Formats: sequence, C-alpha cells, structure tokens
Amino acid sequence: MATTISISVELKDKLRNLGRAGDSYEDVIRRMYEMTRKNMLMAYLYDLSDSVTIDEAIAEARKKWQK
Repeated sequence: MATTISISVELKDKLRNLGRAGDSYEDVIRRMYEMTRKNMLMAYLYDLSDSVTIDEAIAEARKKWQK
C-alpha cells in the first residue's frame, strides 16, 4: 500500500541527485534508511565511551584483589 509524504521542492531535488538512473524516490529513501541503520549499529558496537584500556582494567583489578 502506497502513501504520500510532503517534502519541499529543495529536498525533492536533493533526493533526485542521490538517485541512480531508474531509481524511484522510494529506492533512494530505502538505501538511505539502510545506510543509516548500519551506521547506527556500527556506532553502537564501537562506542568506547564506557570502556577502559586493558592496562587500566589490570591496575583496577590489582587494587581490588591485593587488599
């Protein structure tokens, strides 16, 4: 079942420029969605914000277990 979305002429032109010969707007949007989904997964998998280095982990373990 198809639906209609409203976008500006400017965005429509940008989407057209992203497409390949014969692509529909749905093809372009679907490809963008897949790329975004993969990038979000990669960002999640490689998030190091709550990580410590091996040296830091070893030092912390030594402090904890040498008491």
